[in-house]
Amino acid sequence: MKIIVDAMGGDNAPESATWGGALAAKEYGEQVLLVGDPDKVAALLKDKGMEHTPGVTIMPASDLVDMHDDPATVLRRKPDSSMAVAFKLLKSGEGDALVSAGNTGALLTGATLYGGRIKGIRRGALAPVMPCKSGQVMLCDAGANTECTAEMLLQFAFLGSLYAEKINGIKNPRVGLVNNGTEDTKGDPLRKEAYALLKKAGDEGRLNFVGNVEGSMVPLGACDIAVCDGYSGNVMLKTIEGVAKFMAGAIKDVFMRNTATKLSYLACKRGMDEFRDLFNQDKIGGAPFLGIAKPVIKAHGSSNEIAVMNAVRQAIAYTKSGMIQAVSENIKYMTIEE
Repeated sequence: MKIIVDAMGGDNAPESATWGGALAAKEYGEQVLLVGDPDKVAALLKDKGMEHTPGVTIMPASDLVDMHDDPATVLRRKPDSSMAVAFKLLKSGEGDALVSAGNTGALLTGATLYGGRIKGIRRGALAPVMPCKSGQVMLCDAGANTECTAEMLLQFAFLGSLYAEKINGIKNPRVGLVNNGTEDTKGDPLRKEAYALLKKAGDEGRLNFVGNVEGSMVPLGACDIAVCDGYSGNVMLKTIEGVAKFMAGAIKDVFMRNTATKLSYLACKRGMDEFRDLFNQDKIGGAPFLGIAKPVIKAHGSSNEIAVMNAVRQAIAYTKSGMIQAVSENIKYMTIEE
């Protein structure tokens, strides 16, 4: 198996992507193609004593995509960028999956143009996971599609459910539709139409649909897959991340007030470390673009080498899972006849 890593993508590139890719090749025994400036990548590998790591190959690219580039046109305007070269390798079959911490919009554009959508899938969806009371919950979509149809939300539900089952090992994952109330009459026309489609799929035994879920219920473990359009999903994701950081800071301030509270902190330090670990994105690796015909993993922009290594692990698991074939086999249940 060959996993393509965009070595120049992300806030901490090329260091984190280069070292993370090499660590993954050593840890998982698969081949890793590091796409980027060959001199910089080679020098970074040498700095860490990784220049002879088995399975690591440097693929040259003379340019890069940054966060300020126009996602819709940058791959065409910068054909020699590391991301564009990486997608060409994926399309030609020289690699089995792609990992990048770079520009999310450009990555989605490339995934669609070079990876292609699975036949019948209307749009690819970004599907990160976040901690919740029952373990983890996947948001689908979380930013790839700000405007959606009811059919797209139905497809997001199937995509998330299949991923949760095949990659995350969740049997009969619970699917909830994010809405402004739990009653089946709640929501705008999009949510009402999507509810009817999801309920039908649930009644037929295709999905484990648990109904509407309010935003406050998602972190409390009301579902395993939270289905939403990309706009509301992204707002929810960023809000929960912000609240988590605020709470962690507020709790720390309580413990740092005086000598007595500092001593109290020592007694529960292990619990506090476990709390912070819940929101450690480095262990997760990244978020898959679901519905794309070849595995593409979006690592967080600020990923360090451990996060990139785990994103490669995620790409390997995705490639081996049979997820894409399963989507193709179930596509007839995800489409609406016009």
